[in-house]
Amino acid sequence: MITTTAIRKTLTGIVVSDKMAQTVVVLVKRYVKHPKYGKFISRSKRYKAHDPEGRFHTGETVSIRSCRPLSRDKHFEVLYR
Repeated sequence: MITTTAIRKTLTGIVVSDKMAQTVVVLVKRYVKHPKYGKFISRSKRYKAHDPEGRFHTGETVSIRSCRPLSRDKHFEVLYR
């Protein structure tokens, strides 16, 4: 019997929008090193995350975890602490 465990990506970011029902938009910033020049560059990406209780609001720092697709754009869920 072969068992597999799901490898889930966990990210940390700031909630930038909570205007949708059961969804928050989280801005995740990261630093990457330029391949040629070696300088560190700031990169950011916005992820839509599932927040069924509407617990988190704009400006809060949250952790999100990947999950099955919940809609066309929503593939993360907010981790409760």
